[in-house]
Amino acid sequence: MASVHKTFILVLLIVAAHGYANAQDEQYKMEIGGMVGGSFYMGDANFSVPFKHIGLMGGFLWRYTFNPHIAVKADLAMGRISGKSEDAATEFPYGRQTTFSRNLYDLGAQFECNFWGYSWGEKFKGYRRFTPYIVGGIGLTFAPAPLERLCTVNFPLGVGLKYKVGRRVNIGCEFTMRFSLSDKLDVTRNDELQLDDPYLIKGSGFKNKDCYSFTAIFITYDIFKICKECNPGGM
Repeated sequence: MASVHKTFILVLLIVAAHGYANAQDEQYKMEIGGMVGGSFYMGDANFSVPFKHIGLMGGFLWRYTFNPHIAVKADLAMGRISGKSEDAATEFPYGRQTTFSRNLYDLGAQFECNFWGYSWGEKFKGYRRFTPYIVGGIGLTFAPAPLERLCTVNFPLGVGLKYKVGRRVNIGCEFTMRFSLSDKLDVTRNDELQLDDPYLIKGSGFKNKDCYSFTAIFITYDIFKICKECNPGGM
């Protein structure tokens, strides 16, 4: 009878160990979540000072993981930017000054490259729960009335950090500069100095164009477990 009990306990231990090992190796292919942080603008009213006149930003994100090193992300965010011409280290025509403030809506897709393999389990492969990463991609910027309505393309470029606080919960922070193809992010009312082209000098490409930044803290939740039986190679 004692041998039966020992055999039963041994079987339970083996099953538990197998289940624990499988749980450790669980991988998920998508994340959904939200982000909140600050936004600022750089253009004719702010040539080179980051984090000046910070406004609030927030949004939603979706991430698809190809493997522990590579992912793509889509996000939808709104941020507020503002500026004062008196902050710029330059003289505007006729000594006039002005201010602006407006909301921006950003829809984009970015490619992420992790410095280290990012995963909860499979530590024997060198994967870690924490990694820095770089990000770059393309997006659309929309700025509604009452100022001049604007829709333009932007190119985000930045860096971030992410950490798995749980098997399916991720937190992190990210800084991106979003280089637009427009010089009208800082457009003002018609009766004031026009910051979009104060010197009447047209630019081409990225020359004389405006950009803005999002600095965000995010939290995401993993969804859609990868079926290793369907894909024996796993990740």
